[in-house]
Amino acid sequence: MTRKLTLLSALPLIASLYGSTALAGEPVKVVASFTVLADVVAQVGGDHVEVSSLVGPNGDPHEFEPSPTDAKALKAAKVTFISGEGLEGWMERLISASGYDGKPVVVSDGISLRTMEEDGKTVNDPHVWNSPVNVKVWVDNIEAALAKADPDDAADFAANAKAYKTKLDAMDAYAHEKFDAVPEASRKILTSHDAFGYLGREYGVTFLSPLGLSTETEASAAEIAKLIEQIKTEHVKSYFLENSNDPRLVEQIAGATGAQSGGELYVESLSEKDGPAPTYEQMFRYNVDQLSAAMAKSS
Repeated sequence: MTRKLTLLSALPLIASLYGSTALAGEPVKVVASFTVLADVVAQVGGDHVEVSSLVGPNGDPHEFEPSPTDAKALKAAKVTFISGEGLEGWMERLISASGYDGKPVVVSDGISLRTMEEDGKTVNDPHVWNSPVNVKVWVDNIEAALAKADPDDAADFAANAKAYKTKLDAMDAYAHEKFDAVPEASRKILTSHDAFGYLGREYGVTFLSPLGLSTETEASAAEIAKLIEQIKTEHVKSYFLENSNDPRLVEQIAGATGAQSGGELYVESLSEKDGPAPTYEQMFRYNVDQLSAAMAKSS
């Protein structure tokens, strides 16, 4: 007697032919390196993706130490996203430990990068997301990768990407409105490390910091003395701490220069859900509000 091939009995055959590909309608498992990127991926993917972030809220992507749980999450992912440009120096080690056989999508590919001197070398600045203009490039790269992983939902990814880029344009306009109202001479701020270069380039703001591109670097006594002198010379009136960094060094410099605290900024990490920056859009607008208010007060 010929046995009827039902959908249920065919599942093992389908699995053997197509590996671990998710069934139709099942969200694609996606891993992003840190919370800012995870949120943007979720905006583009919508209900079709299940996104987890390796670095959690208020975490530092420079100094992150992956755990066995992170290796397990990476191993199970169909698509993995990183920002790139040296931000995730630990990713190669994690891939090796996890047995993940995919290649991470570098979402910053195609962005016009800033360069700067770091320990005598010219390096690219990885903090591209602090300009929503750059994040539009992220969105295009994310959309393309998700459409490749899940072609059936490509139209939805395209629609989500278009809608989110409209939001990014509105964020860019909002930042211009806030910063353009401040005299250029007053657009100077002290922060913990050099993470706001793209925001500075986009909106004409000067950021001074004791540390370089990474929180793992250490400033020498001579460099700190030079920075203190520069802050005094350029009459920098405000300083900000960062949610994911040690505040002590910038507080020491502020004490030596008389700069006043403007509060806390969210630079490389979102806040918890009940905080002021649980999404990238809220993080960016919050930072713009904090910075522009401090600069307006000192102008």
